[in-house]
Amino acid sequence: MLNGEIRSKIDRLWDAFWAGGIANPIEVIEQITYLLFLRRLDDLHTVEELKATQLRRKMERRIFPEGANEKGKAFEDLRWSRFKNTDAATMYETVSDHVFPWLRALGGSGTSYARHMKDARFTIPTPALLLKVVDLIAEIPMEDRDTKGDLYEYMLGKIASAGQNGQFRTPRHIIQLIVELMEPKPTDVIVDPACGTGGFLVAAGEYVRTHHPEALRDDKLRKHFHEKLFHGFDFDNTMLRIGAMNMMLHGVESPAIDYRDSLAQDHAGDLETYTLVLANPPFAGSLDYEATARDLLEVVKTKKTELLFLALFLRLLKPGGRAAVIVPDGVLFGSSKAHKELRRILVEDHKLDAIIKLPSGVFRPYAGVSTAIVCFTKTNSGGTDQVWFYDVQADGKSLDDRRNDLVPDEKLGPTPREKLSAEEHTKNNLPDVLARWKIRATMELKNPRTAQSFCVSKAEIETQGYDLSLNRYREVVHAEIGQIPPRQIIAELKQLEADIADGLAELERMVG
Repeated sequence: MLNGEIRSKIDRLWDAFWAGGIANPIEVIEQITYLLFLRRLDDLHTVEELKATQLRRKMERRIFPEGANEKGKAFEDLRWSRFKNTDAATMYETVSDHVFPWLRALGGSGTSYARHMKDARFTIPTPALLLKVVDLIAEIPMEDRDTKGDLYEYMLGKIASAGQNGQFRTPRHIIQLIVELMEPKPTDVIVDPACGTGGFLVAAGEYVRTHHPEALRDDKLRKHFHEKLFHGFDFDNTMLRIGAMNMMLHGVESPAIDYRDSLAQDHAGDLETYTLVLANPPFAGSLDYEATARDLLEVVKTKKTELLFLALFLRLLKPGGRAAVIVPDGVLFGSSKAHKELRRILVEDHKLDAIIKLPSGVFRPYAGVSTAIVCFTKTNSGGTDQVWFYDVQADGKSLDDRRNDLVPDEKLGPTPREKLSAEEHTKNNLPDVLARWKIRATMELKNPRTAQSFCVSKAEIETQGYDLSLNRYREVVHAEIGQIPPRQIIAELKQLEADIADGLAELERMVG
């Protein structure tokens, strides 16, 4: 976690941009990204210099070439450590006229960062603002990988808090829950077909580092970790740049972060390529059949993006591959032919593992829609026996637009540093989700339908027309109104209101 001093420095950095006339949070973080990238390149070059000096031989890898560019500017002067010590006017001229053209030309090196930097634009408007921003970035410690990662996560949080760009960000603790459920392995090939800023890929990388440290000691596994383990697609170039930088600051050297419209392009080259899908794709509504990849329409003919993404995940996964993805509740109970067919495919043709219902406030203040995590394994031969359902009623934060913490920091998330009390469990269900997930095939089979989690047989799901909504199978214990705490009544009424709103929205989409 970042300490208060570092957070304060980042806040001052952010405020400097706003005061300097750059108010778009995406543009702010993009410009910060470029400068962090330049600082990182200089650090890497310095490491190579020290290695060459110690071994008394020529540098094997020069990031900044010898000599000068076509304008006569020495490449050595383009290094962060050089230009940050010059006056404002000289720094501005160096960065705008020399550093950025060089940065865009880095594409020849073939890394994902270089590919995304080819369209880099320098938009800091004045020498004074550049000087202030460079000085502030220079004050932030960047030596530790964890600090760099936390720093970037904190800045990405500022994108979310800015309003309309919140759709690019899934709450970090929800991402961590999904990754913990799936337990990525160092031999996996992971994909997020709508990766945005790379949150799922970053969390998967941190999980592998923590639980499989041998992966970075073995030459073959280390190469796989840096070059083959992580794959992300998006069709927003700014998000791709930010995502690639996010991965780099978390210590992944060359992830495959690529431009792709996942629903529009055919996937012959990626058919059955990946072993794990982690995703919260944007569910924008409907696409025309003409704008949709043919191979997805072969799975299920629909215009609904939420169904097309599920069809995409099935196409991308290898047999035996797993997926944990967030879907809007309408996917679970929608009555259209396409909805029912896709649910039938998951239950009958593959192995549907779990439906984890999330509270409707998880994505506030950007959306109040109810969602669920769908976990499944691609088999092409069935395998569904019992489907595990869990009703998450609290995620550790308030479910209003403020999303305040309800428990101390050390008790947040799915793997809190300290054990939760029974009362704290009512405020953060995520550790319980993880604990019960691990015994879903044993102890959980005995749970009554009145419990927070329970299992439902494939036969019963088939009888119910493949409806996967938790409320379809739950049994409610009726009590005298006086026996129910007022807060529980209020919470249940609010949830009912949210469910009704979601149902009406789904009906409007179907009619429209």
